[in-house]
Amino acid sequence: MYGEHGHKLVTDAKRIQGLDKLPPYATTTVRAATKEVRDLERDANTLYNSSSTQSSDGSQIKSSFNPAEDPARACAIFVNHVSMRRNKRCLLAYHKTRTDKLEEMCWEGLDVSDLSQASTGASQSGAQNGPSSSLSAEEEQFVHQYSDLLAAYKGQWTDIDLTGSLEPPKDIFIDVRVLKDAGEIQTEYGSITLTKNSQFYVRQGDVERLIQQGYLQKLS
Repeated sequence: MYGEHGHKLVTDAKRIQGLDKLPPYATTTVRAATKEVRDLERDANTLYNSSSTQSSDGSQIKSSFNPAEDPARACAIFVNHVSMRRNKRCLLAYHKTRTDKLEEMCWEGLDVSDLSQASTGASQSGAQNGPSSSLSAEEEQFVHQYSDLLAAYKGQWTDIDLTGSLEPPKDIFIDVRVLKDAGEIQTEYGSITLTKNSQFYVRQGDVERLIQQGYLQKLS
């Protein structure tokens, strides 16, 4: 049925909006939807040019197509074009949703390597088996370039953390537990070494980025 692959992509895009991580890129579904667009365009051109006649010397003579004279063929051409437009909109919506999610993750300070390996573990049509990247090659290139632009932009505002939370903190100092080794960091009150399973009472502004990146867990 026309539009079935596009519908799958829109469903995936809607699901992505509610996920914390990005699921694997639906390579198979995207290729199937793209192929359907090409097939529909070929069929539409065939239907439209079927009114052409051949001259005595073998050349094609195109006659003007009048939809009123052949409403069945006109309807078939119309359905093909509408299906092509719908598939294209579904493809754009799917890729726009994933791009927005990647931009959001970049602003949260996630590393490119973490983004390329981020996956919910749930099965999705077109996902590749094994521990390969959940991003397409184009998405990985986009993340690298967007991260470089973001870093250059942040460099102009060294006194302000543009990726910090917009909600004012309730407490200046908080208790945190280290979920994975993060090495030594410098704070306003000196340096501390973050080793796994250790616990600290620190200023929230000094460790907010590490909390976003998943190195630390804020304790209630």
